[in-house]
Amino acid sequence: MQQRIERANILIEALPYIQKYDGKTIVVKYGGAAMTDEKLKKSVMRDIVLLSLVGMRIVLVHGGGPEISATLEALGKESVFVDGLRYTDEETADVVSMVLAGKVNKSLVSLVHRSRGRAVGLSGVDGAMLKVKKTTHADLGYVGDIVETDVSAVRLLLEEGFIPVIATVGVDEAGRVYNINADTAAGEIAAALGAEKLIMLTDIRGILKDPSDEDSLITDIALSGIPSLRDAGILSGGMLPKIEACTKAIEKGVASAVIIDGRLEHSILLELFSDSGIGTLIRR
Repeated sequence: MQQRIERANILIEALPYIQKYDGKTIVVKYGGAAMTDEKLKKSVMRDIVLLSLVGMRIVLVHGGGPEISATLEALGKESVFVDGLRYTDEETADVVSMVLAGKVNKSLVSLVHRSRGRAVGLSGVDGAMLKVKKTTHADLGYVGDIVETDVSAVRLLLEEGFIPVIATVGVDEAGRVYNINADTAAGEIAAALGAEKLIMLTDIRGILKDPSDEDSLITDIALSGIPSLRDAGILSGGMLPKIEACTKAIEKGVASAVIIDGRLEHSILLELFSDSGIGTLIRR
């Protein structure tokens, strides 16, 4: 009986947070260890289904870096990165499209269905959701900068109670498929949807003052404080595109963004169903 009472109390404690996010759009950028550890993968999909069932409009945006790297390695091709972004020649672009929009996307949709959720797999090519042009960031080959985002298909799916699962490839005016950084895509999709929150799953606790010390977590940052962190070298490598995506999303109207530790089981629930959260909150 005591165990049942404790379970009931947990549900009651969650009620204010369920009410807070009822009908709100939450965009989750899914990547890192949470995508490669089978136990974590199943846990994330169950959590996503739970959030959808209690009234949240969940959109899952995913990359698939490790899967892409493994496929390239199997083909005898080396992965090359520039400023944390994958260099994508024509052959690599074909592999990215095949792995992200095919293998990874459909496996995630299948996992949602196994948790009794309703998901539909999409990519940025579908409905020209993510229109791109060749990036000017650096010479990255077939890597695109998003110039237009059309989320009308995503809105239709959300209205019907589906969980859109979106692979981050896009298309240019000539119909060529481009690789897109998943963090960047998640931020643009969140902004286009007017999301309440953008959640970035990563492999560290959040933004750390000392990258070698996970106890140096910065729990809360205003946009105005980000340049000083960048100048101090606290923000670098793969964290840069995450911060950039969060910043742009908030500037375009997303209420808040948070970077959390995807290695922790039920990290999304711990973030949404508590006042303090568990990662680094980025706010206006």
